[in-house]
Amino acid sequence: MKIDFAPLQTPLHRRLQTAAVLQWVFSFLGLAPTCILLFFYLLFTRFWLISVLYAVWWFFDYDTPSRGGRRVPFLCGLKIWDYMRDYFPVKLVKTADLDPRHNYVMGFHPHGVLVAGAFTNFCTYSTGFKQLFPGLTTCLLMLPLWFRAPFFRDYIMCAGLIPSDKESASYHLRKRGGGNAVVIAVGGAPEALDAHPGGYDVLLANKKGFIKMAMEHGAHLVPVFSFGENEVYDQVGNKRGTWLRSTQERLQSIMGISLPLFHARGIFQYSFGLMPYRKPISTVVGRPIRVQRKEKPTAEELDALHQLYMDELSNLFDEHKGNYGIDKDTHLNFV
Repeated sequence: MKIDFAPLQTPLHRRLQTAAVLQWVFSFLGLAPTCILLFFYLLFTRFWLISVLYAVWWFFDYDTPSRGGRRVPFLCGLKIWDYMRDYFPVKLVKTADLDPRHNYVMGFHPHGVLVAGAFTNFCTYSTGFKQLFPGLTTCLLMLPLWFRAPFFRDYIMCAGLIPSDKESASYHLRKRGGGNAVVIAVGGAPEALDAHPGGYDVLLANKKGFIKMAMEHGAHLVPVFSFGENEVYDQVGNKRGTWLRSTQERLQSIMGISLPLFHARGIFQYSFGLMPYRKPISTVVGRPIRVQRKEKPTAEELDALHQLYMDELSNLFDEHKGNYGIDKDTHLNFV
């Protein structure tokens, strides 16, 4: 295989962009196990007190992720996120106003491999969410598993990440006065297995939990589609029914996380590696769907709102796909 190396005279700003994305990729792929190993390693060194004191702190702070988390605005506005934004680049597109007097459940589609668009747009200030939607504060939901990793849990909470369970999301949606938006990658970890370039499979047909939660709290629904999310990584072929896909799905059911075999480019060459491709991501925020509060919605009411949400997401995709080079005959495939 011929290796395509990066030029030696790469401009400094592009090197900084690569460095910013590298730390983000490492954070998602390697930082959690590193933190766990560090926690136990310190116990057997003269720095054992660090782990002991952290364990005490963790005991008293255990419920913080499900009670709003601990976002640090200063860290969300660091220059490093501007470099990450420009690497792809990532763009946030507004189609309608979101009244800050209401709370919102924003469904993010598709998940992609590492939800680059969701993190950049809703966990950092680099794409201008605060200016486009003044008065709104977003929280991105993440697998609860990652909040059980020492040190790492504190790091991800700084960016406004909270566990993807009903209790954590409801904490924000119960707040009076509005101004809160929980962002859910609805397809979750299983949808990452469908994150192939040119693919538009959306795991939504039987996903109704977020719809029910919105109805219980009277939070308006907002469909969000991230064009280019599936383009930043290649993935080994794993069609449904193949032995690889069956193995991945079985491991996902056991561990709670999916294991897509993805690859793209490297740091100093463009032929292989785990760095994403420099391909644009445009995250389009759709029009809000008004939801009346109903603590115990009937199955018929739930199905009707779920269908309306799918219709609105399809319309959002069809209205904007031409702007991103997608054929007019291409449509979303709900699975």
